Amino acid sequence: MVATTEQLSTARSLARFVRGTALFFNGYNIGVNGAVITLLTREYPGSGFGTQFYSRLVASTVFGWCLFGMLFLGWFFNGIQAGMPLAPFPIIASMFVYSYGVGSENFRLDVSELVKLLVTARMPLAFYVGGGHTTGSTFPYERWTKQDRITKNSHHRWFILGTKTMIDAGVTLAAFVPLVLYWIYGEQHIHNICGVSLGLGIVPAFVLFCVYMGYLDLLGDWDRSGPDPDHRSKLDDLWIPYSLTLRRYWKNVLGLSLAWFIYDFIMYPFGIYSSMVINNITGGSSSLSIVLAWSIVINLFYVPGTLLGIFLIDYLSLKTTMIIGLLLQAATGFYMSIMYNRLTDNVAAFAVIYGIFLCFGEVGPGSCLRLLAARTGAPTIDGQIYDIATAAGKVGAFIGTWAFPQIIEDLGGSDTMKGNAAPFWIGSSLAVLSAVVTFSLVKPFTCKTMPAEDKAFRRYLEENGIDVSLLGDQLLAEKLE
Repeated sequence: MVATTEQLSTARSLARFVRGTALFFNGYNIGVNGAVITLLTREYPGSGFGTQFYSRLVASTVFGWCLFGMLFLGWFFNGIQAGMPLAPFPIIASMFVYSYGVGSENFRLDVSELVKLLVTARMPLAFYVGGGHTTGSTFPYERWTKQDRITKNSHHRWFILGTKTMIDAGVTLAAFVPLVLYWIYGEQHIHNICGVSLGLGIVPAFVLFCVYMGYLDLLGDWDRSGPDPDHRSKLDDLWIPYSLTLRRYWKNVLGLSLAWFIYDFIMYPFGIYSSMVINNITGGSSSLSIVLAWSIVINLFYVPGTLLGIFLIDYLSLKTTMIIGLLLQAATGFYMSIMYNRLTDNVAAFAVIYGIFLCFGEVGPGSCLRLLAARTGAPTIDGQIYDIATAAGKVGAFIGTWAFPQIIEDLGGSDTMKGNAAPFWIGSSLAVLSAVVTFSLVKPFTCKTMPAEDKAFRRYLEENGIDVSLLGDQLLAEKLE
């Protein structure tokens, strides 16, 4: 049965809803780790949370499994179907964490047993989050047609809103939910707050699964739709080796991978551990509601950063916007490092400037990296460049979340100004390095130069024995119009 135009329009909207929800799900389940670590630091003082081993283990493990999910679901599956049949498994795992978290008031798990439970039960969830990150980030450049009524000049806006803004919205909600639960349960039921905060991560996954299964046929019709369905099916059979992509675009890929590694190394730890930083500067003496509230203030700066990035890209080039964002982030971080003692005397000022530090990170690489991945190679293989660069980013997030507390400990501990200011010195220095890498290595193509590069890339493929007749001219038109 051939789908009608109205049905295909509905399917396009559903596909974008599903993929945007997948990225929101990604942001929430990563961001909620920070509040959970802070809560458990208060529940188990001196037991390995805070800047100790257990905090690093809980925060970083999710990124390792995210990376595995990205590789498995993103590289070995195609399109919107990737990962959806696996949705019940992370849902069950999350429900297990939720149920045990609520019931643990009665059982009072030993801290090591609790950490094992958190790490083990969240592994399949993190795997699915990684798959959702990869498949959810493909929609903005993947099948835009004139029927979508999206002009060429506004592609980047919908791209950012549909990807990074959704992730940031999930991170912001992850900071807000534990505070609401704290108001409901009170300070005597921290296990309940942790369990429900983690368990609520199943809601986006459950919505994804229900929408996908309820509209499976319709989404399949949209996936097969387009100006040339037969051509599309042939593209599924085309395999361009990654080695050919790397040989031609190695400098761009290296630059993007390093920039994405540094971006995730900075942004994820500073976001996840924001409530821990506030807890440190108050000496653990303030009410948890105050600590969690200031963490919300810090995380509220994420979304405005992406929105500001959208407007700057309209007036500046992608590369220029990214470099300016990085340099502003570095300047803010250096200021925080130098003025750390004075800022910590006023928690409100500290939280706002901390938020501005994160905001500039979203203005620059947060808004620009995904677009640059789509514009630093021929349209045929922009997905490969994205896969490599974002995988490097998740490695950076894993190392960063593991290193952040260790940096504090090695340079004086959470009770010293030197220890607490050290991550801002290092993060700001890395932002400067990322700006230098972007300026030196990343050379994006424009709408005017991309057609010529596409033709040159096809000749390059022919010279290396690839049958380019499967590409045709349609793909380029879809990408650039």
